[in-house]
Amino acid sequence: MKALIQRVTSGSVSVDGDVVGRTDQGLVILLGVMPEDDAATADFLAERCATLRIFEDENGKMNRSLLDIAGGALVISQFTLCADVSAGRRPSFSTAAKPDIAVPLYERFVEKMRSFNVPVGTGIFGADMQVEIHNDGPVTIMLETTLNNAGKLALK
Repeated sequence: MKALIQRVTSGSVSVDGDVVGRTDQGLVILLGVMPEDDAATADFLAERCATLRIFEDENGKMNRSLLDIAGGALVISQFTLCADVSAGRRPSFSTAAKPDIAVPLYERFVEKMRSFNVPVGTGIFGADMQVEIHNDGPVTIMLETTLNNAGKLALK
């Protein structure tokens, strides 16, 4: 699973001109689901997003998490994060999970974020969305899950 997270002052997502999800200060999370991902992967990555210390403290150091600042999140499905561009000039999306796998894991990720009392806005899975992001910093970080040598979930 991949999450491109951006620290934001605000963000919103629209479908057909209507805002369907938004957040104020917090994170915009673009989420890509891979075929090998499962519920444990979604839970692990959601916990990491909620607790990653990328918000500034009173000394200007990145020492606070989304939970520490009581921020919100906007989570948007983004299968293009899973693109394979190793051959040719056109991306292949065969490395992205099919909707029957991706939708439940996307929803699980969102619910796990909410279990931390994070207000979460969402896009609409599979829709043509327009995303407005007011990146703060800018701070943009890619989180990608993998299995370590002991077979436990980790970040690349």
